[in-house]
Amino acid sequence: MTAAILTAEWFHLGLDAYYRKFDVYSMAWQQEVNLDNYVASSASYGGPIAIRRDDQKFLKVQGSGQPIISIFSGSGKQIASFKWTRRPIVHMGWTNEEELICIQEDGMVVKHNMFGKYLHTFNISQKVQDSKVIDAKIFTSPQNFTGVAVMTSNFKIFIVNNIEEPKTRQLSELPRSGVQPTSWTVVSEDTTEILVAREYELYRLKQDEHHTSAILEPDITNKYTSIIKMSVSLNARHLALFTDSGYLWLGSTDLRTKYCEVDCDNVHRPKQLLWCGNEAVVLYWEKDTFLAGGEKENIFLVVGKHGEKVNFFYDSSIFLVPEIDGIRIVSNTQHELLQKVPESVQKIYRINSTEPGSFLLEASKQFQRGSHKANEYICLVKNDLEIAVNQCIEAVGYEFDTEIQQMLIRAAQFGKCFIPDARSDIYVNMCRLLRVLNAVRDPKVGIPITITQLNYMKRRKQGILKRLITRNYYYLALQIAKYLKLPEKEGTSYILVHWAKYKVSQSHLEEETVAREIADKLGYSSGISYSEIASTASEYGRKKLAIKLLDYESKASDQVKLLLELGENTPALVKAIESGDTDLVYMVILKLREKMPLGDFKMTIRNFPVAQSLYIKYCKEHNTQALNEIYIQEDDFSAQAETFILESLDNKKNHMKDALLTSAQEAYKKGRKDLYVAMCDESVKLIRFQREVEDKIPGTKTKFIGKSVHDTCKLLLDMKETKLVEKFKNDFKIPEKRYWWVKIDSLAKQKNWTEWKSFLKLRSLQLVTPRLSMCVYSTITGQKLSNI
Repeated sequence: MTAAILTAEWFHLGLDAYYRKFDVYSMAWQQEVNLDNYVASSASYGGPIAIRRDDQKFLKVQGSGQPIISIFSGSGKQIASFKWTRRPIVHMGWTNEEELICIQEDGMVVKHNMFGKYLHTFNISQKVQDSKVIDAKIFTSPQNFTGVAVMTSNFKIFIVNNIEEPKTRQLSELPRSGVQPTSWTVVSEDTTEILVAREYELYRLKQDEHHTSAILEPDITNKYTSIIKMSVSLNARHLALFTDSGYLWLGSTDLRTKYCEVDCDNVHRPKQLLWCGNEAVVLYWEKDTFLAGGEKENIFLVVGKHGEKVNFFYDSSIFLVPEIDGIRIVSNTQHELLQKVPESVQKIYRINSTEPGSFLLEASKQFQRGSHKANEYICLVKNDLEIAVNQCIEAVGYEFDTEIQQMLIRAAQFGKCFIPDARSDIYVNMCRLLRVLNAVRDPKVGIPITITQLNYMKRRKQGILKRLITRNYYYLALQIAKYLKLPEKEGTSYILVHWAKYKVSQSHLEEETVAREIADKLGYSSGISYSEIASTASEYGRKKLAIKLLDYESKASDQVKLLLELGENTPALVKAIESGDTDLVYMVILKLREKMPLGDFKMTIRNFPVAQSLYIKYCKEHNTQALNEIYIQEDDFSAQAETFILESLDNKKNHMKDALLTSAQEAYKKGRKDLYVAMCDESVKLIRFQREVEDKIPGTKTKFIGKSVHDTCKLLLDMKETKLVEKFKNDFKIPEKRYWWVKIDSLAKQKNWTEWKSFLKLRSLQLVTPRLSMCVYSTITGQKLSNI
């Protein structure tokens, strides 16, 4: 191919600015679709195209007359179609995830996937619903979320910055006037703002706390009465204004810089006004003036930042799709791409170019012909061969034509042969990218993506694999992931999980077959979550399939959690016990305790000794009542009694001690534990005596309860309650010697030495020798024996 042929589609637009418009596809729909009668919208990055009948035109309709939305690939291959049975649509567009959103006149936003399946609906605001939406815009927020802005019949503007988590904000209102807005657009850079034109006035509406609105004064030289169309570049830094005098004003979004002002030779409102990258603007008029032959004339005007312009004409209607590096032009027959010629491509193909890459390409051509001139061209660039090779490798990425790709790749490969120790990684990576790009650009797939868009999607974590998965091209996605040697988690495993989710959504397939097929395909690879697939199956109402898939899940926690959600309580408990994770078993037990009737719960865990043991341990620490209920169920009387006794030892339950010990006594009676029955009886008797003493003697509240027999007797002696002491001694059969020791101790502490000595003398024969009495006295008083 000669340079003249390669540059035939180029046109000059400014100093060194070249643009090109070339065919990408011949549309498969050309026998079925006439864009004159439809409203169309396409997703960015070579996304699908949605069309619906234009309500503003009178057309002959067959059937029920209900609107039909049809979705096509970039090559015109039909993907899906569905009837629209809701309220009239004001605006139709796509999200960043290639989901179709339709904004109704009542403020409802309806979302479908590209196969026409309904996904979600939300209402922008009650205020919007009460009025009526007359226009709407879909934009990308600074955080890369899809947002929606609507204008109501009373000219108020509401925005939602993220339709996944809709939070509606009303922007500041325009100053009161009887004049209607003539155009408006969204500016989404650091924050989201709205530019609104009301005839010659231009306002900036913000979403701050003060709801401020500022009037702007663009530097438009030529007279005008109204701004009738405006557009902001995708990077939100450049603004285009079209006036009713037919002039186009280009400048910065903040209006501080003016680029140019151009007469477009047309005073009608353009149907579309879009930025082509950041250095040119495209205007499209769909005229109603019929030419001879009955065809409609459609004008396509390209205007550069410095005022240069180029006209194109189309026989039929077209619609334009803005991209980050150009504009896609879709007509009845063709799908074209308009873009600025990349610098590396200009250097190689430009006529009379002296760039190293241009000479290397010519050398490669001559070498293919077997001409000696190849050596002459190589000699011209022998000092810049590495630059020449890199120019050819960079340029090939921007080409759609496979013949041109092969020509440039051969040139790069030819140049590498003359570079010692040449690096091959850049060359190899580009070859891989080209194969991927050509695979997804194939008309059967229909994604006309450029290498610039592909690299941008990588930075925004919206890889090409996700686009293929959305279209159900799983095999192609797998081949690309393997070819690019992506990590298994980001490549093969990620794709297979989505394939499995798609598989479980097919209700006509048998569950056993689907489960086996998924298990055979996925195996136990890392990064595979069967619980995630099972959860999807559950959402589609395929419970049995979900349970079968969970048998392959390696993580017990995920397995158990979903089994509980599915109501499979016993299998969940079995899996938790088999895992050996006590925390997981506790979680299942407590969930079952909340969900199941008490009787069913007790019978369920009774069949699993491990679960019952853990539940008993839990109840001992947190719920003694439930613990006692378990012992009653099992007729374990000793354990019941122990529970009551342990509970009685709690100082906070002193007022219940006798009742608790009585319950323990009854439990021991049922278990025929006579010794323990007697012990409980003595304890109850002691507590009741202590309570009586507390009631009789003022100021002794809470002093006696909980004391032992020894301590109670000593406390009574300290309080000099002689009668009560005697009664207590007889009732509880305290041995004489123990009683004497307690009394001696009490008298010593009271320093009642007279009575202490007399008591010793009275009891000396039975108790102690005088020498031992003196030792006791010395110990209690702290005095030396020599001083006594």
